[in-house]
Amino acid sequence: MNKDLLQSIKFTLFSLSAGIIQLGSFALFHDAFHMAWWPSYLISLILSVLWNFTLNRNFTFKSASNVPVAMAKVFLYYLIFTPLSTYVGNYLTMTLHFNDYLVTILNMLVNLVTEFFYQKYYVFKDTLHQDH
Repeated sequence: MNKDLLQSIKFTLFSLSAGIIQLGSFALFHDAFHMAWWPSYLISLILSVLWNFTLNRNFTFKSASNVPVAMAKVFLYYLIFTPLSTYVGNYLTMTLHFNDYLVTILNMLVNLVTEFFYQKYYVFKDTLHQDH
């Protein structure tokens, strides 16, 4: 199988597991603890990012590169993605009254696509063509 296709499949599967963590923790904070959309989303996003980064670094991109440097690069992505997705999501849910779960899932889909390319071509680009 083509290495790029295999990486895409692995990334998607690991992201699905992170999505389960994100939706589960979002439901806990939002429905059980009755928190507003944005803090529920933000906490659940952080939990899923930690899970997803660890799995994708080890298994999708098989990177032995410097973990703190890779984490710092991912942090840069989330410095942009998190405020934008939180602001837009809060606007959609609070002002336009979109369904909270629909907005969360839409943010997760945007995150899946943009983060795959960001990690593949920026965070782990130096280790892509090496066999580990």
